[in-house]
Amino acid sequence: MNNIKILAEIILEHGSFHFVKNGDHVLCSITSEVIPIEELKYWNVEKQEVYASPKIALQRYKELNEI
Repeated sequence: MNNIKILAEIILEHGSFHFVKNGDHVLCSITSEVIPIEELKYWNVEKQEVYASPKIALQRYKELNEI
């Protein structure tokens, strides 16, 4: 993670994303944790949010759906 330098701007789609601004990482929408682009696996297309882990993604899903 020492080489992380440029914050990417991305558009999230179902099963993929594309770059608005090239970069090597994004920030978790909940925790602001750095997520290297190659490790980005969890996101919400409708909210355009990215999550650092499945636990955070599930927590956010429950918040949004009042579970």
